[in-house]
Amino acid sequence: MQLLASYLSGAWSAGSGPKTALVNPATEAVLAEVHAGGHDLGGAFQHARATGARELGGMTFAQRGALLAGLARAIHGAREELIALAVANGGNTRGDAKFDIDGGAATLSHYAELGARLGGARLLADGEVIQVGRTARMAGQHVWAPRTGVAVHINAFNFPGWGLCEKLACALLAGMPVIAKPATATALVAHRMTELFAPLVPAGALQLLVGPAGSLLDHLGPGDVVAFTGGSATARVLREQPVIARHGVRLNLEADSLNAAVLAPDVELAAETGALFVFDLVRDMTQKTGQKCTAIRRVLVPAERAGDVADALRERLGRIAVGDPAHDGVGMGPLATAQQRDDVRAGIAELAEATSSIFGGTGEIEPVGVPAGKGYFVGPVVRATSTPNSCAPLHDREIFGPVITVAPFSGDPEIAAAFVARGEGCLVSSAYSDDRDWVGRFAAAAAPWVGRLYLGSSKMASQSPGPGTVLPQLLHGGPGRAGGGEELGGERGLRLYMQRCALEGDASLLKALIGTP
Repeated sequence: MQLLASYLSGAWSAGSGPKTALVNPATEAVLAEVHAGGHDLGGAFQHARATGARELGGMTFAQRGALLAGLARAIHGAREELIALAVANGGNTRGDAKFDIDGGAATLSHYAELGARLGGARLLADGEVIQVGRTARMAGQHVWAPRTGVAVHINAFNFPGWGLCEKLACALLAGMPVIAKPATATALVAHRMTELFAPLVPAGALQLLVGPAGSLLDHLGPGDVVAFTGGSATARVLREQPVIARHGVRLNLEADSLNAAVLAPDVELAAETGALFVFDLVRDMTQKTGQKCTAIRRVLVPAERAGDVADALRERLGRIAVGDPAHDGVGMGPLATAQQRDDVRAGIAELAEATSSIFGGTGEIEPVGVPAGKGYFVGPVVRATSTPNSCAPLHDREIFGPVITVAPFSGDPEIAAAFVARGEGCLVSSAYSDDRDWVGRFAAAAAPWVGRLYLGSSKMASQSPGPGTVLPQLLHGGPGRAGGGEELGGERGLRLYMQRCALEGDASLLKALIGTP
């Protein structure tokens, strides 16, 4: 039996205490175990501050970018091994596993290229040099400098590879050492990635804690950053931590998100934009078994299209085999844990009291290639409501699984935007239309409630990655219920780990400090 060790203070530590099992969610076979504690977390923070911060701080952006490029190459070299771990430990189909692993490598590569562009500088310019004196000689310049603390990354169970890499890429390029805490249940991918990364990064730059967090947050101090991805209940606990308030620890949260998709009245389902809409709905329901923070949960369609949309979803979802993702032909696997299965079933039961069934009932399924009674399976579920504004379960609870609810509307873009807003803040929502006036009115009204708006149309359909794909070039985060945080977004992603400072002095000196000729 594999015993997962944590990587702390430059060494692998097995820990001690009770053990937790990591299982295959399709078969419930035990894959590995991890101890509940027994680690010197105070020493890990000291190692990061004394060694990791110094090592990274002595590097230029270009040098740290080259480091990230090496991590991306390490993933490519072990790609098949990592995919196999994701299938076994995450319940992923091979396609789902590739989405996670390749997404992590692509994010590292994007920030490696950004580091190369930023070059030999150690400070990041924020805007232009500003004249503050009688002549241009006396000037001011806002800059970003690395924070002199530790970045604690608490990652979710659904993307153990991509989640590790997207936070790590921004922090390391900004110059902050990282202690990463993956979700225990699906930690095999993050653990193996850390084994690959550890010889390639400076001492103290990356540490990994597997198993319970224990006293991890007790060691936070001034200059530290906590970046969390997970449920809103845990996010609320983090907000209330006295140590975070006492030391002014920067806290970035990504929590629940009731993402919406809207079909505009100009779109026929048989047209290219309509086909993109249906494709995106089905992909977001079934990819990662709906366990994506960016997955579509709420669907709004013109009343006259509701029947056609229901028929299209029944036809597409009826062709997807659900079962053990290690079996050929399976298009959707199990949920990641027994707790996730129970939470999803409870959410469907609540939703079913206020809606009718379009497909899948309440998720009962006989999975392919699985012993009777085994596995954490819920089938694809499409529900319907004729009263979207008063259907409280639709807007109050994120069901983190393969579940969507379809509702009708008049076609008015402001009504569609109000529907999006009923989610009280989300990571991404989407609209499908070739009518630019309609899109303009919708976007203006919906944007304050969304971190990213995906605007599907016939002109971009052939290149579309879908609303559920997080791109390193674009902001990932959202207001309100979604946590109020921001990650990625190209250079913007570095700023979580940096401190803005206004420099004031001789203009030529300021330009030299930021590498401007």
